[in-house]
Amino acid sequence: MKLGLAFANTGPFAEAEGVVQMAVAAEQAGVESVWTVEHVIWPSDYDSEYPYSPTGRMPGDKTSSIPDPLVWLAFVGAHTSTLRLGTGIIILPERNPLIFAKEVATLDRLSGGRMELGIGVGWLEEEFDALGVSWPRRGDRTDEYVHAMRALWAGDDASYSGDFVSFENVSSNPKPASGSVPFTIGGHSAAAARRAGRLGDGFFPGKGSIAELTEMIDIVRQTAAEHDRDADAIEITAAHPGLFGDDPVGAAEELRAIGVSRTIAPAFMLLGSDGVEAKATELAEKIIAPIAHV
Repeated sequence: MKLGLAFANTGPFAEAEGVVQMAVAAEQAGVESVWTVEHVIWPSDYDSEYPYSPTGRMPGDKTSSIPDPLVWLAFVGAHTSTLRLGTGIIILPERNPLIFAKEVATLDRLSGGRMELGIGVGWLEEEFDALGVSWPRRGDRTDEYVHAMRALWAGDDASYSGDFVSFENVSSNPKPASGSVPFTIGGHSAAAARRAGRLGDGFFPGKGSIAELTEMIDIVRQTAAEHDRDADAIEITAAHPGLFGDDPVGAAEELRAIGVSRTIAPAFMLLGSDGVEAKATELAEKIIAPIAHV
C-alpha cells in the first residue's frame, strides 16, 4: 500500500520554504506522491455547494493561497527525485486542452515521468462564469479534453474532432516521458466512477465510507467491463480514517480488500512544533512502514 499526501499546496506549504521542507522530508520518509488542490479564483460570494464539507463552504477564505498546481509541482519536482507529482484534482474543463497538454508533458518530461494527472469536472459554477467557460456539459467537455490530450501525446500530426475542441495535423512536443500521463478521475459521484471506468487510468474518490467506496469501485469495474477495458489496470486511491488510529494495518487491509492500492493522508499531518522533518519521520514509523507490506 502506497501513501500520498493530499492538500499538499496549501497553508505553509504554499510558500517556497515550506514546500521544499515538506517535499524533501516526505520523500525521505517514503511518501509516494503529493497531490494538489486547485481553484483559479475564489468568488467572494457563491451559491454553489462545496461537496466535501457539511457546511457547503470551502475551507479557508478568499485570502487563502492556492498556488497553480503545475507551477507548484514543478517546484517540488526540482527538489526531489522519486516523489510522484499529482494534481488532486485539477479542473480540466477550465483549461485549454492544447496548452495544458504541452504544460503537463513538459513537467512530466523534466521530472522523469513523475506526473499523476488527477482531474475533475468542477463544482463551483461561479468560477466557470468568471473564466468564461460554459457550465452546462462540462462533463462532456472533460471527456473530449482527455481524448484530445491523449491524441496530442500519442504522436505527431495529430487530429481530433469534437464539439468543444478540434484540430487537424498538429504536433506538440515534448511528449511525456513514457508516451502519456495517467489520468486519475477525481470525485465521489456515480458519474465520476463511470468516467473512471470509461476512460480513466485511476479513480480518486474524495470521500466515502468503506461501503460507499465499495459501491463506487464496483461502478468503475462494471463500466470498464462494458467498454472492454481492464478494470484491474485502473488504480484506486482512497482515504481511510482508521489509518491514523491504533490499527493502520487493519485500515490498509480494508482498503486493499476493495481494490485500493494508494491511500492518502493530509499534508498538514507534517505540521507541528517538532518540525516537518520530525513529523515526517513519525509518519514513516507509524503508518508508512507498517502498511508497506499490505
